[in-house]
Amino acid sequence: MTRYGVLAIVAGLVALAIGRAFGVVELFVIGAGFIAAVAAAGAYVMLRMPRVVGARTIRPSILVAGDTGRVDLQLQHGGAIRSARFGLHERVGRVGSPDHVAELTVEPLASRSSAQAGYQLPTSSRGTISLGPLVAELRDPLGLLRRSRTVAGVDTVVVAPRAHLVDMPELGNGPLGRHLLAQARRLGPGEFHSLREYADGDEPRTIHWRASARTDKLLVKQHSVEGLRRMLVLLDSDRASYADSSSFERAVTVAASLVRSATHADLVTRFVSGGVDLRGPDVGAESLRVLAAIQPTAESLPLLDRDPGEGVGLLVVVSGSMNGAGIRAARTVLDPTQATVPVTTDETSRALIGATARTEAEFLSTWRHLVGAASGRRLGSVSDSVGA
Repeated sequence: MTRYGVLAIVAGLVALAIGRAFGVVELFVIGAGFIAAVAAAGAYVMLRMPRVVGARTIRPSILVAGDTGRVDLQLQHGGAIRSARFGLHERVGRVGSPDHVAELTVEPLASRSSAQAGYQLPTSSRGTISLGPLVAELRDPLGLLRRSRTVAGVDTVVVAPRAHLVDMPELGNGPLGRHLLAQARRLGPGEFHSLREYADGDEPRTIHWRASARTDKLLVKQHSVEGLRRMLVLLDSDRASYADSSSFERAVTVAASLVRSATHADLVTRFVSGGVDLRGPDVGAESLRVLAAIQPTAESLPLLDRDPGEGVGLLVVVSGSMNGAGIRAARTVLDPTQATVPVTTDETSRALIGATARTEAEFLSTWRHLVGAASGRRLGSVSDSVGA
């Protein structure tokens, strides 16, 4: 019963009481009219309540912070008569604390027909958004009574952090590429590529004596050097490693960017954070789901084990400062085939090979310098990569 319905009942009872006390017939008629109006409203909402069931489709299934998604509602009316005009509403907000209500009006539906409705879903920050339950509500024409029925249950939407598509290092390009080239050479020569003429400075052991004997020149064997094969992204989730919450949010964005860029470049990718160790073909999508909800904790990272992958590797540690728990944990990894790059969000990186992310723009700039790249791009939609 609405507020107007309560007022109608009270007004009707008061009119009947006064009419009885003073013998005023007109007040009896007015009181009976109020009561009859409420009774008619009750019959209306009981008989005309639409028998609607609904299904909800969220596009895309994973949103990016700052983007706008859409919730499409498919309604099916199973009643034998034409429905009345009714409303739909559902709560929208963070899991555990919905703070908005989406309201829609649906025009009358024919018997056993279907209809579609929808609304936009803006996002401002990463996290998990709860939708529902979706409720159909019918009011009588006078607004005295209302009746509601649950049409669809509760769904959740993952809002992933912003992710920038950055270039991965190539051997020999930029400070990091040159460092990785030295790492690759420690692994020994790669596959045989071709023969070329001997030049000053070439190792005598690279001379192909049999081929040189057939010509009047010395020929040396040229091998291809194996490029970057694997990447481990470590996000420091220790609260003590960051100056404030905004610093941690930048770290989450950096980690999301590196994981997405590594998988986009077909590198063997691994993501590690407090209590999380993700790897395999679905690491890109799974890491985004984790990063959507991750929060800083008081627990330090455990000691890292050596990555068992083959070829040249890269360990990128994202932390607030060079004294953060994540960077301390990375120092325990002894792997001559893997280069370590710290990314700090509170201070300028003091490492010979490192990046700084006091702002997102600074991260993109220092990373471009590190890999010798010309530009960085933001992913248009993370959901295009990870799917539903």
